[in-house]
Amino acid sequence: MRPSRNPVLLEALGSCLKDRRIELGITQEDVASAAGIDRPYITLIESARKQPTISVLWKLAAAVQFSPAEFAERIERRHRALKRRAREAPSEV
Repeated sequence: MRPSRNPVLLEALGSCLKDRRIELGITQEDVASAAGIDRPYITLIESARKQPTISVLWKLAAAVQFSPAEFAERIERRHRALKRRAREAPSEV
């Protein structure tokens, strides 16, 4: 599988998934079980090292008690914030 062309989006997805999981007080194993996927795959998604398919995104949304639309909206907000932060960060010379 080739790397994502949008690593910031993967970071947004991973951090939203992890934050929601922690907010709910559930483990990666709980999310994996509810989504029908392996726990190591959750680790890879949360650390922005894997880009899940749309069907996995739907399963993850349900596993963390979001509709797909709610999950997508949270990811989009985080993505915008990360991009804004990157633009505002002082560049290294």
